[in-house]
Amino acid sequence: MPSSHSATVTALAVAVGLHDGLGGSSFATALILAIIVMYDATGVRLHAGRQAEVLNQIVYELPAEHPLAERMPLHELLGHTPPQVHFHNLVDLICVLC
Repeated sequence: MPSSHSATVTALAVAVGLHDGLGGSSFATALILAIIVMYDATGVRLHAGRQAEVLNQIVYELPAEHPLAERMPLHELLGHTPPQVHFHNLVDLICVLC
């Protein structure tokens, strides 16, 4: 499931929209914040995790005497796929509306 960050900003945007209306500047600010956080979860962090996989494979193939051969591997599970984020946002929307 996607991060709690996406869940929090989605719930915030829905709650602000329900409380203050969809035409206010506070809803627009909450919506932009939610979009930025979801973009980070699906784009930047996901691709950083994929790069970490490649780097870990390169380090794994180094000879034992290489100074980097004994380093701890990088974290590979950093981001989320777009379907994961969209599904979680749907669950958040249902939770906020109930």
